[in-house]
Amino acid sequence: MFKKIMKGGKKPSKSDSADPPPAAYAGNNRNSSAAGSANVVVNHASRGGAGASVANSAAAMPPPVGAMEPLPLFRDVPVSERQNMFLRKFQMCCYALDFSDTLKNVREKEIKRQALMDLVDFIQSGSGKISENCQEEMIRMISVNIFRCLPPASHENTGQEPADPEEEEPCLDPAWPHLQLVYELLLRYVVSSDTDTKVAKRYIDHSFVLKLLDLFDTEDPREREYLKTILHRIYGKFMVHRPFIRKAINNIFYRFIYETERHSGIGELLEILGSIINGFALPMKEEHKLFLVRALLPLHKPKSVAVYHQQLSYCITQFVEKDFKLADTVIRGLLKYWPLTNCQKEVLFLGELEEVLEATQAAEFQRCMVPLFRQISRCLNSSHFQVAERALFLWNNEHIVSLIAQNRTVILPIIFEAFEKNISSHWNQAVHGLTVNVRKMFVEMDAELFEECQRQHAEKLAKAKEEAEQRELKWKRLADAAAQNGVEDMVTT
Repeated sequence: MFKKIMKGGKKPSKSDSADPPPAAYAGNNRNSSAAGSANVVVNHASRGGAGASVANSAAAMPPPVGAMEPLPLFRDVPVSERQNMFLRKFQMCCYALDFSDTLKNVREKEIKRQALMDLVDFIQSGSGKISENCQEEMIRMISVNIFRCLPPASHENTGQEPADPEEEEPCLDPAWPHLQLVYELLLRYVVSSDTDTKVAKRYIDHSFVLKLLDLFDTEDPREREYLKTILHRIYGKFMVHRPFIRKAINNIFYRFIYETERHSGIGELLEILGSIINGFALPMKEEHKLFLVRALLPLHKPKSVAVYHQQLSYCITQFVEKDFKLADTVIRGLLKYWPLTNCQKEVLFLGELEEVLEATQAAEFQRCMVPLFRQISRCLNSSHFQVAERALFLWNNEHIVSLIAQNRTVILPIIFEAFEKNISSHWNQAVHGLTVNVRKMFVEMDAELFEECQRQHAEKLAKAKEEAEQRELKWKRLADAAAQNGVEDMVTT
């Protein structure tokens, strides 16, 4: 599943001090002075912050007439002139162009595109080491282009709930043909073996990382994919940034869970974390356990959990596989955030629960089995057939069946009534058939226990019937007394 998420990443190291390098490339860094010189701010709290727009306009001015002229390719320039050509191309690519109008600055756009392509090709070829001065200018140019005010989300200012990204057309940035080249340049710089990490971290600093994280809220999935790969490679190459990156991602999650419940890049951030968690060393640090309890488990709460649930489930399961003692904490966390009225979320939770139970040992299972099977019992009787069906599918898992068999004396009395209700009254034939099969498993597992549960259930039904009859009798007596008193009152009057 992880290969599907991260698309071919390396297997990470087992030590936390060497958390896994990201899945696609290997990379480099940038300096706060470059960030300062670019003076670009992305206001995460407000996608259209005034401060950000002022800074952006100051950093990336539109080109004066005649300022952008084609520059020769690097292969046509003597080696001694290439550093100077680098600076000229970076400076030219700092000019801002209006991509909202396809007919505006057509010539300038093509000149800039050619310059960016030539820069990407040269860095990718590894034809020569880039001077520190050129690296600073390159990061300044990259900052000017990518750190910008994101357009308002499609659901903002409409009063509507954000739609499911899988059901609506993604919002695509018209400037992407140029932005893609800028991101590719940054990626090639980060992964290049010629990039000196000690030099690069002067430019790819905490400020730069924070601005990258702010951009994860873009609605353009192509940009989020590049951001995911680049941030992952930065995490892998710059060990000094690792605690800061984890903390910054935590803060994004906290804001999403407890304030906005709106963010476009939660899934991509969880994909990065899936690889990071895979590389945690054992025994696991308390910091990582707190992250599980305070950030990952509460991510089950938002309405939009279905959008990123696959990545979230992978991260949660990774924790349990790393440290099986966390199974009780995870299962109780799932029960805490269990949906009450959203059947589709219940189906997701049951699927995740199966993955967690697959990695759960007997001792941890025993700690949480009573509240767990009370919830499963409610799911078995759900009038939504997909919920009931998914709950019954838990008995298709051999490991879960073995855990249930070891603790059947506790579990069967909890869920026996749910089986009987399904057999006698559930409207869906598939659920009815599956219930019969699971019930038969318990008969074969322990016939004596099953008969005892059946006897207790029959006694319970008889007692409930007797109580209902007594209640009806009392109501009848009250009604008769009320009627008699009513007649007497009328005669007296």
